[in-house]
Amino acid sequence: MKRTALLLALLFSCLLSPARAEESKQERDTYRELETFANVLTLIQQYYVDEVDSTKAIGGAITGMLGSLDPHSAYMTPEDFKELEEETAGSFTGIGIEITIRDGVLTAVAPIEDTPADRQGILSGDQILRIDGEMTKSMTLMEAVKKLRGEPGSPVTISIQREGWPDARDFNLVREAIPLHSVKFSELEPGYASVRVSNFQASTTRDVRDALKELRAKGTLQGLVLDLRNNPGGLLDQAVKVADIFLDKGVIVSTRGRDNQEQMLFEAHPDGTPGTYPMVVLVNGGSASGSEIVAGALQDHKRAIILGTTTFGKGSVQTILPLPDGAGIRLTTAKYYTPSGDSIQATGIKPDMVVPLTAVDGKDGTAEAKAVREKDLPRHLPNDGAEPQTPEQKKETTVATPDKGNGAETDRETDKDATGTAPDEATGTEKPAEKTPDTPQADRRLEQDNQLRTA
Repeated sequence: MKRTALLLALLFSCLLSPARAEESKQERDTYRELETFANVLTLIQQYYVDEVDSTKAIGGAITGMLGSLDPHSAYMTPEDFKELEEETAGSFTGIGIEITIRDGVLTAVAPIEDTPADRQGILSGDQILRIDGEMTKSMTLMEAVKKLRGEPGSPVTISIQREGWPDARDFNLVREAIPLHSVKFSELEPGYASVRVSNFQASTTRDVRDALKELRAKGTLQGLVLDLRNNPGGLLDQAVKVADIFLDKGVIVSTRGRDNQEQMLFEAHPDGTPGTYPMVVLVNGGSASGSEIVAGALQDHKRAIILGTTTFGKGSVQTILPLPDGAGIRLTTAKYYTPSGDSIQATGIKPDMVVPLTAVDGKDGTAEAKAVREKDLPRHLPNDGAEPQTPEQKKETTVATPDKGNGAETDRETDKDATGTAPDEATGTEKPAEKTPDTPQADRRLEQDNQLRTA
């Protein structure tokens, strides 16, 4: 206890030393508040009825601090990092469902296609009341994830309450490896095809290109359906590169934050071959983040007709910031804007043609209206509308052009410098941007986090 108090006292004495006398009033106030935190921790250690685990107490304080910001900022334990790596790698063992806590109740957001949850008919908006007989009301999201995941072949029973049902019903599922292959495709009829993208992971762009190549090998492509329904997002660079496949000029998306490094403008590759065939993009309330970037870009450039229902409405970018103990924080560091400059935060992409789910889709047609969206999450960021850049922001914006090479994607996380170019102020020409793999900006995702997890 004395050692902890001494270390905290030394820390704050350094922060409040004369060497920092020129810091702003806001920063000085912050240091005083940190000193208050240290005093509270010391009092807890001295007087709490039982012995206190300082590490656990500080972790709880950090969790609460980040939880007060927005739904997607969160403290990540080393275990959380491991789970993130598994999902980014493209597989985990569970039942295949996105979940959240809504109004204090564990709730299904969307099942992953062709998984136990999907095959058993779990729907967006279903309330999960029990897992193997244990009430979920007091569970954290991570605790629920751990109980839903498990060894391949092991059974799990979840009790579901759905609107319109008088009582909860039990669903018996068997856990399996969820491979998370992000791209599937099929020929609807000669010349017309469908490409389904379920999420944006490291191989998605390559897989979409391979799918189109195989479809073209069968004959001239006369029409394409790009299915982004229930796509929760993923890696920013992959969403940008998928949009770039179908565009040859113009802005794909821009990101803006308080840090100058977050002022990014992603433009389509000028040498692209987007094709002239008509396109339809399917979206619904489960289409979020990266899928909204793709839909927004193709809609604004009039490259495709957007068909379905209003999307999830997640218009923010998260950055993973590592901590020395192997943990880290996931912090919302930027908002993104469509080519027209609009924010879709908490509003979503509105389709050109509204077509709600029907029985033909194999799902309950009323489920779409009950779907969880960004605006339903507590502390969601407001929509700031179309926000034109100031001259200063434009000057500080880095222009990035997606790589249209052979599609061999290697970025595990979004590295905005991995394929971008930045203007050379001296010559006015473009030069390769410096790679910064060790910076926090190299670890950016659009995927729904903290309030939404995969199990």
